[in-house]
Amino acid sequence: MRDPGIARNYAEALFDVGERSGETTHYAELLDALTGAIGTDPLIRQVMESPGVPKRVRLAVIQAALQGHVPAGFFRWVEAVVRRGRQGLLTLMGQEYHDLLDIKSNRVHAGITLARKVDPALQEEIVARLSRALGKTVVPHFRENPSLLGGVIVRVGDRVMDGSVRHRMQQLRRQMLGA
Repeated sequence: MRDPGIARNYAEALFDVGERSGETTHYAELLDALTGAIGTDPLIRQVMESPGVPKRVRLAVIQAALQGHVPAGFFRWVEAVVRRGRQGLLTLMGQEYHDLLDIKSNRVHAGITLARKVDPALQEEIVARLSRALGKTVVPHFRENPSLLGGVIVRVGDRVMDGSVRHRMQQLRRQMLGA
């Protein structure tokens, strides 16, 4: 499927524009606001996604909504996306843009699953240790899963670090059966 590659190319183009103007973070916020508006407002979504709506109408809507309210580089990028009929990929472009921003900021998102809700002090300790271990700033996403019994499971990208009691018990069982 070519869509992720196309979305990545558009995100890289916007990121380059943001880098040149020193507004990469602001562009991320604008892109989030744009995709949020399309995702939550049925009328905007219909105008942007319906094949029956001509591009000139889409461009007029974009111009009325954004021109003069956003930086010129961002506005021209959105215009280019709509002119090329790629507005259906805006959400994916936003995800790719955030990935580029994370790389630039030396940060990584971590899914942290615990058996129960923990206090903020322990959350900070977990994040600090992960940041030291990974050498990057960790953006945590905490979840609860009572079936873990105890311990923690951390997912960073496609890497899983399983320190749950269930996993340890399974390892012990395999060792005992193998001996």
